[in-house]
Amino acid sequence: MEQQFMRRALELARQAFAEAEVPVGAVVVRDGIIVGEGRNRRETGKDALAHAELEAIYAACRKLGGWRLSDCDLYVTLEPCPMCAGAIINARIRRVIYGAKDPKAGSVDSVTRLFELPYNHRPLVTGGVLEQECAEILSDFFKMLRRKNKAGNISKLGGS
Repeated sequence: MEQQFMRRALELARQAFAEAEVPVGAVVVRDGIIVGEGRNRRETGKDALAHAELEAIYAACRKLGGWRLSDCDLYVTLEPCPMCAGAIINARIRRVIYGAKDPKAGSVDSVTRLFELPYNHRPLVTGGVLEQECAEILSDFFKMLRRKNKAGNISKLGGS
């Protein structure tokens, strides 16, 4: 089941890639059913908060009619940043399953481990699900960005 939901998150990441967004996708799952989806839209939305995890959490809250997602799991292609980790804690998400580590901003295992701090909620974490595929789409995106940047065909895209 983990791979099935991560594959859907990867589909969302591919959609973000096609929109020239950093390719990250996320789904919120309850009882084996996707109840929220999201993908990065920071560039298209001109919104620093438009991360895949936040979109998926928002959609799940709307669908389920409440902000407590304590019986839900979040699948995301990239290890959550500090903002998203905070949202995960506040939404009381039961478990986070991520694909690739984020050595620059990962706040679950890489840069810091926010879920290990004494907050009122501590989600369980599983990392490395379809890690190679999740890392590869990010690597391909940034290679493309560097090529376009060298050719002078890009303005303000980039950053993770």
